[in-house]
Amino acid sequence: MKKIIVFFLGLLFFSCGEKVVEKPENLIPKEKMIAILHDLAILKAATTSYKQLMESQGITTMEFLYEKHKIDSAQFSQSDLYYASIPLEYESIYESVSAKLEKRHKRLEDAKKKVNDSVKKANELKRDSIKNSRIKKDSIVESS
Repeated sequence: MKKIIVFFLGLLFFSCGEKVVEKPENLIPKEKMIAILHDLAILKAATTSYKQLMESQGITTMEFLYEKHKIDSAQFSQSDLYYASIPLEYESIYESVSAKLEKRHKRLEDAKKKVNDSVKKANELKRDSIKNSRIKKDSIVESS
């Protein structure tokens, strides 16, 4: 019985080590793949939010990506399939993409906060100057 279990475990072990997808000749490097998937996420969000604007400008998500990164659809598909066949590598790529998106989101939130703080400060200054001008106006009227 032990020999049968060991045989099946060995069989399972060796079958998992088998390459599912061969490495393509024109494999997109991991860092470039991260950049492409990052851009893809941003473009998909933009397309969702500004679909009519994107269409009116003639911007198609994938064509834009291919042109920007100087790749073609076959190269992208083959590279994506290859990385997907290596789950830990694929997970690492998507974690990197997620981290880049979080970092970008934080920068945008910080910039938005600075703008809101500036607007708030400008409104306070405006209120103070209006208040001061009324006080001066009232004091001039009282002294006359």
